[in-house]
Amino acid sequence: MTTTLKEFLEACETLGTLRLIVTSSAAVLEVKTTIEKIFYADLPKGKYANMHKETLEFHLNMDAIKQVKFETGEAKRGNFTTYAIRFLDEKQEPALSAFLQWGKPGEYEPGQVEAWQSLREKYGEFWQPAPLTEE
Repeated sequence: MTTTLKEFLEACETLGTLRLIVTSSAAVLEVKTTIEKIFYADLPKGKYANMHKETLEFHLNMDAIKQVKFETGEAKRGNFTTYAIRFLDEKQEPALSAFLQWGKPGEYEPGQVEAWQSLREKYGEFWQPAPLTEE
C-alpha cells in the first residue's frame, strides 16, 4: 500500500464521530469530533494536517507519524467492543488515538463500525504511510 497519511486522514472522514485522544506525561486531552475539512501546511517542523472548528484546533505533524495501527478492545465501562486507530510515532507510542465514539455504551452511529472495518481491510492492522512529497 503506497497511500500517504494525507489520503488516509481524508478517508477517515467516513468514520463519523470520533473521540480524539492525546496523552502527555502530565495530561490527557479528549475531544469528540468528526474529521472533516482538513487543510495542510508545510512548516519548518514538518508537514501538518490541520482542522479548525468552533471549539477545536487540531494540528498533526504528519512527518512524525511512522505507523498507523487498527485495534479493537473491551470498553473499560460496559461490555462492548471499542474500535481505535492509533497514530504511532518513531518510538511506536501513540501520538494520537482516534476511537469510534458511541452515544449510549456500545451504540455506534449507523455505518460507523462498517466504515472502520472497511479502512482496516484496505490498510491492514498495521500500516506505514508513504512519504509525503512536495505538492
